[in-house]
Amino acid sequence: MKLSTIDNGTRDGFLVVVSADHERATSAAGIAATMQEALERWTEVQPQLQELNYALERGAISDVVNFSEAKIMAPLPRSWQWLDGSAFDSHGELMSKVFGIDPPARDRPLMYQGISNQFLGPRDDVPMPSEADGIDFEGEFGVIVDEVPMGVTPEQALAHIRLIVQINDWSLRAIAPIEMKTGFGWVQAKPPCSVAPVAVTPDELGASWRDGRVDLPLLVDWNGKRFGAAGGYPMSFSFPELVAHAARTRTLCAGTIIGSGTVSNENFREVGSSCIAELRGIELLDYGEARTSFMAFGDTVRMEARTASNAPLFGAIEQRVVSAHA
Repeated sequence: MKLSTIDNGTRDGFLVVVSADHERATSAAGIAATMQEALERWTEVQPQLQELNYALERGAISDVVNFSEAKIMAPLPRSWQWLDGSAFDSHGELMSKVFGIDPPARDRPLMYQGISNQFLGPRDDVPMPSEADGIDFEGEFGVIVDEVPMGVTPEQALAHIRLIVQINDWSLRAIAPIEMKTGFGWVQAKPPCSVAPVAVTPDELGASWRDGRVDLPLLVDWNGKRFGAAGGYPMSFSFPELVAHAARTRTLCAGTIIGSGTVSNENFREVGSSCIAELRGIELLDYGEARTSFMAFGDTVRMEARTASNAPLFGAIEQRVVSAHA
């Protein structure tokens, strides 16, 4: 099942069920008005949403909209909680070289809590205060859970993963090392994330939902040129493990989003990268200096992961960076 949120002038939009081909959508208003409501009542509403999905695919619903022409918001335009991991070791090791810090320990997941009161829609322009801040994209996958009890095991956590999403976790690289050295978390270095238009239930991935990981490449284009196609499987910690880590000392409210961190592979020279900072780290290793600049106003980024048969899955994030002061 595929779900999305369409803009109706409110902060949370309205929930729709989306056809498999991403051509049509129908309102779920009679079942759950918003994505957040659906997640809070998931056990109750999931069968009803599934029946609506079946009816949409059969052509048995007349009240449909052209999904490609709709003003689409992030599936969850705001969330009670956004927790981002860093589960790809190759990315962590490269970033350690870039920032001149010790490599992270591998005995426990890395995770920080970021801004969650706003998630940008997949086609929204992205306002940034200054090009000097080191504007960077970060392609990753994420999961959305229903309420997760404190102290769950990874095996138990798996059952609480209700939706899978594709995320661009924007970063300001010039600010990040300053905030890292304080010993506290990121604030200025992490603007709101962007999320692809469609959130999917794990069954939509078929065999590509493997060991609690998204076993698909994330295709990233910068200014219309292929930048990376790293695969999502080589996570050192699976999504169930990340959820269990986050829930060790707290109950996770329904609608909590947990990210994988930047998708990265050890053979980065062959498959490319999901963020500019990683490429700069590779250049630092190869040439002794970073040669690629970060993003400029007017630059565009596109991210999409498709199924193993090349069918649409999450849809694409397609955005342009603009000046916040224009």
